[in-house]
Amino acid sequence: MKVVEKFISINGEASRAGELSVFIRFQGCNLKCSYCDTMWANESDCPYEKLTPEQIIQYVKSTKIKNVTLTGGEPLLQPQIHELLELFASEKNLSVEIETNGSIDLKPFCNKSRPIFTMDYKLPTSNYEKNMNTENFDLLSNKDVVKFVCGSKEDVMRAFEINQKYCLTEKCKVYLSPVFGKIEPAEIVNLMIKYKINDIRLQIQMHKIIWNSEQRGV
Repeated sequence: MKVVEKFISINGEASRAGELSVFIRFQGCNLKCSYCDTMWANESDCPYEKLTPEQIIQYVKSTKIKNVTLTGGEPLLQPQIHELLELFASEKNLSVEIETNGSIDLKPFCNKSRPIFTMDYKLPTSNYEKNMNTENFDLLSNKDVVKFVCGSKEDVMRAFEINQKYCLTEKCKVYLSPVFGKIEPAEIVNLMIKYKINDIRLQIQMHKIIWNSEQRGV
């Protein structure tokens, strides 16, 4: 498996924000979102370490951290991802979350080795809303997250629309995350107040506040 980073940090977003986690970042993605903050990891010439699922498990266990975040890139594109998830499922003390971009069918991963999903829904600013697999919404549970990354007021309004259409807050946790430098968090809050949006949370990427927003390995 193509691993470009492995490190320990706090989770900067989603339902485990602020908790320690072991991060495994994989190389490669099928999308190139306009605001992507890890575009370097998606390039075909990005340096990576080739690790087997067994080696990844050994590294994670050596850290003594129970939360595991598989990210990218797009982790679900890795050829041995099923094998890796099966190994993780046999480790009862580990809790595995996958950050996925919303375009990959989650059904093949909803088995005994099912992880927690933090699934993006790409809004118009991303240029990839057409790639979203909305059938995934029916597979989500209250442990999972749908994350809307918002780069404009139009994005925020579209997120409200999608949430209402698919009744997302009745199925899972829903977060709005502003694109740094594109929209002020206060603008999102004002829209939430104006339209009386309940059960959705605004979330700012914590790691970009603690460290330089361009810093890797955090």
